[in-house]
Amino acid sequence: MGAIRVQLQSESNPALNTVTAYGNDYIEINAIAYRHAVFFGPEGEIHHWPVDKPEAIGITLLRLAAGLSEVRTSPMDFLDGTPPPRPADAPEVLLIGTGNKQRLLSPEITGELLAMGIGVESMSTQAAARTYNILMSEGRRVVAALLPLEPAQ
Repeated sequence: MGAIRVQLQSESNPALNTVTAYGNDYIEINAIAYRHAVFFGPEGEIHHWPVDKPEAIGITLLRLAAGLSEVRTSPMDFLDGTPPPRPADAPEVLLIGTGNKQRLLSPEITGELLAMGIGVESMSTQAAARTYNILMSEGRRVVAALLPLEPAQ
């Protein structure tokens, strides 16, 4: 099987983080290749995401990608069943690119973010990259956390 390279954007707005291509073992954002998992939003830095396989994704890594610090809740909140509110700077949706194939995340892992009103969608990295670019271009508050594609064998 040959090398895969898919170019998504021929031009990108340098003010916005855009997935410009992906291929075997890398993700290209704003024409810079990353050979490790990353997370990013439309603006700001591209961050290393310390994940090497989809099975390693847990709530702590989702919170990191979504930019959430510890949510401070009242010890009595459990009495009325009210979920913690979504922080003002939290994304509307967190897209998880799980590599070559879609790997669904369990409700135990995604439940906290969903309860805050943050959508969590897991899909192949290819689909997540395309979806991110569409949502970002619409001005949506989206964050992508992408694992690179596995090299062709």
